[in-house]
Amino acid sequence: MAFDSSLNNAFPPSLIPHQKKMTLPSNYLSFNGGGAGDTDTFAQQYLPELYEAEVERYGNRTIGGFLRMVGAEMPMSSDQVIWSEQNRLHISYDSCVVQAGGLTMKVRVEAGKECVIRKDQTIVISDGINTVKALVTLEPGARDGNNDCLVTVQTYQVATIIAGGIAQGAAAKVFVYGSEFKKGTEGMTGSVEPDFTQFSNKPIILKDHFEINGSDAAQIGWVEVATEDGTSGYLWYLKAQSETRLRFEDYMEMSMVEAEKKGANGTAGLPVDGTEGLFAAIEARGNVYNDFAGAAAPGSGALGDFDTILKQLDTQGAIEENMLFLSRATALDFDDMIAAMNGGYASTGAASYGLFNNEEDMALNFGFSGFRRGSYDFYKTDWKYLNDFATRGMIGDIDGVLVPAGTSTVYDQSLGSNIRRPFLHVRYRASEADDRRMKSWITGSVGGAYTSSLDAMQVHFLSERCLCVQGANNFVLLKSTV
Repeated sequence: MAFDSSLNNAFPPSLIPHQKKMTLPSNYLSFNGGGAGDTDTFAQQYLPELYEAEVERYGNRTIGGFLRMVGAEMPMSSDQVIWSEQNRLHISYDSCVVQAGGLTMKVRVEAGKECVIRKDQTIVISDGINTVKALVTLEPGARDGNNDCLVTVQTYQVATIIAGGIAQGAAAKVFVYGSEFKKGTEGMTGSVEPDFTQFSNKPIILKDHFEINGSDAAQIGWVEVATEDGTSGYLWYLKAQSETRLRFEDYMEMSMVEAEKKGANGTAGLPVDGTEGLFAAIEARGNVYNDFAGAAAPGSGALGDFDTILKQLDTQGAIEENMLFLSRATALDFDDMIAAMNGGYASTGAASYGLFNNEEDMALNFGFSGFRRGSYDFYKTDWKYLNDFATRGMIGDIDGVLVPAGTSTVYDQSLGSNIRRPFLHVRYRASEADDRRMKSWITGSVGGAYTSSLDAMQVHFLSERCLCVQGANNFVLLKSTV
């Protein structure tokens, strides 16, 4: 039988001997075949110098911790959390219109409610420039189709409201400051019942999972794993598993900050209801200040803007201690704003912040962690979430948030009593049977789990939670529109 020499041509020897002991392309056993252009891998015959550890070029990449600093986490066992908040104590109305004759006003009231200004009460009427004080002489009439009530008065100092400088048809504001009765008359008719203002929020369910097959779980790599949670070793799946968990923990906080409820104009087929996050709560019930200015001369710029915010806080709860969580640019604006108030800085340009004991032989400290303005104390810190370029730092539309410190007193529907809670806190679902604050479990047949025939390890993560923003009128959201 003839020998087929074409076999030698089809399958030539992969190793060619050489007269001397040398590593050459013709006699080197390549790790991965060594294709064309394959010069920066193990295909080349000379072993490169390997750095086994990854370079942590982004530092600590997690952005959580904000809610742990300003609030608390408390369990609940319902699908909804409900609380009520106090309304203002005193009676006042805006959008009032002076009628012909100057002794009557139309007072705009909220739909479904009655005007609670009563006969024999004394009121202040003002258009912002002119002010008139008057006595209510008749009980207010019933609401008309525009929810306006007619209030009849007699002015004290001038003949009519119009004579006091408030024009007919002009918009005015009214508040009650007392009452006055003649001798021997009946007392006040009727009474004022406090409004019941109720708020609620619903928890959302967050999920994630990581999967690795059995073969890859048993494969050792040359890159050493080292992650933020302390995981280390040469098994690459440990890094992926750790990052999945860290990412999920950040999602738990980011969802509480960014979440929105499904609105009337939302997608009709949306299968979930959403929840109210921090930004949504402040925009709906709190204070929003746009385009906070950078440092400038005292009385203008950032300080002028900040004083405007303080005046708004005066009209609300006037909480003495507050936390400022700021983006880097806004934090520097605050530093410059405070530094500009230093006498030596303003006059000579020198940095003489005596509070820090700055000497000529030590580095200057240009950062301020806290300050007092008016009757308020503020503690300032950077919020990493607003600086991280993979999250809000990429958009740059949020400059910071002002959060009141301390607690608020609210009526808890479930307990049936008044309780004290941090203004900002997280409620998570939990009972004796199941705690859903942060659950993780393993399924499959790899990594110590033997729950199924699947040749893989599946790590599951779950949380069910919502955010309660109580007293949102004391919060301030700093936004950028530029």
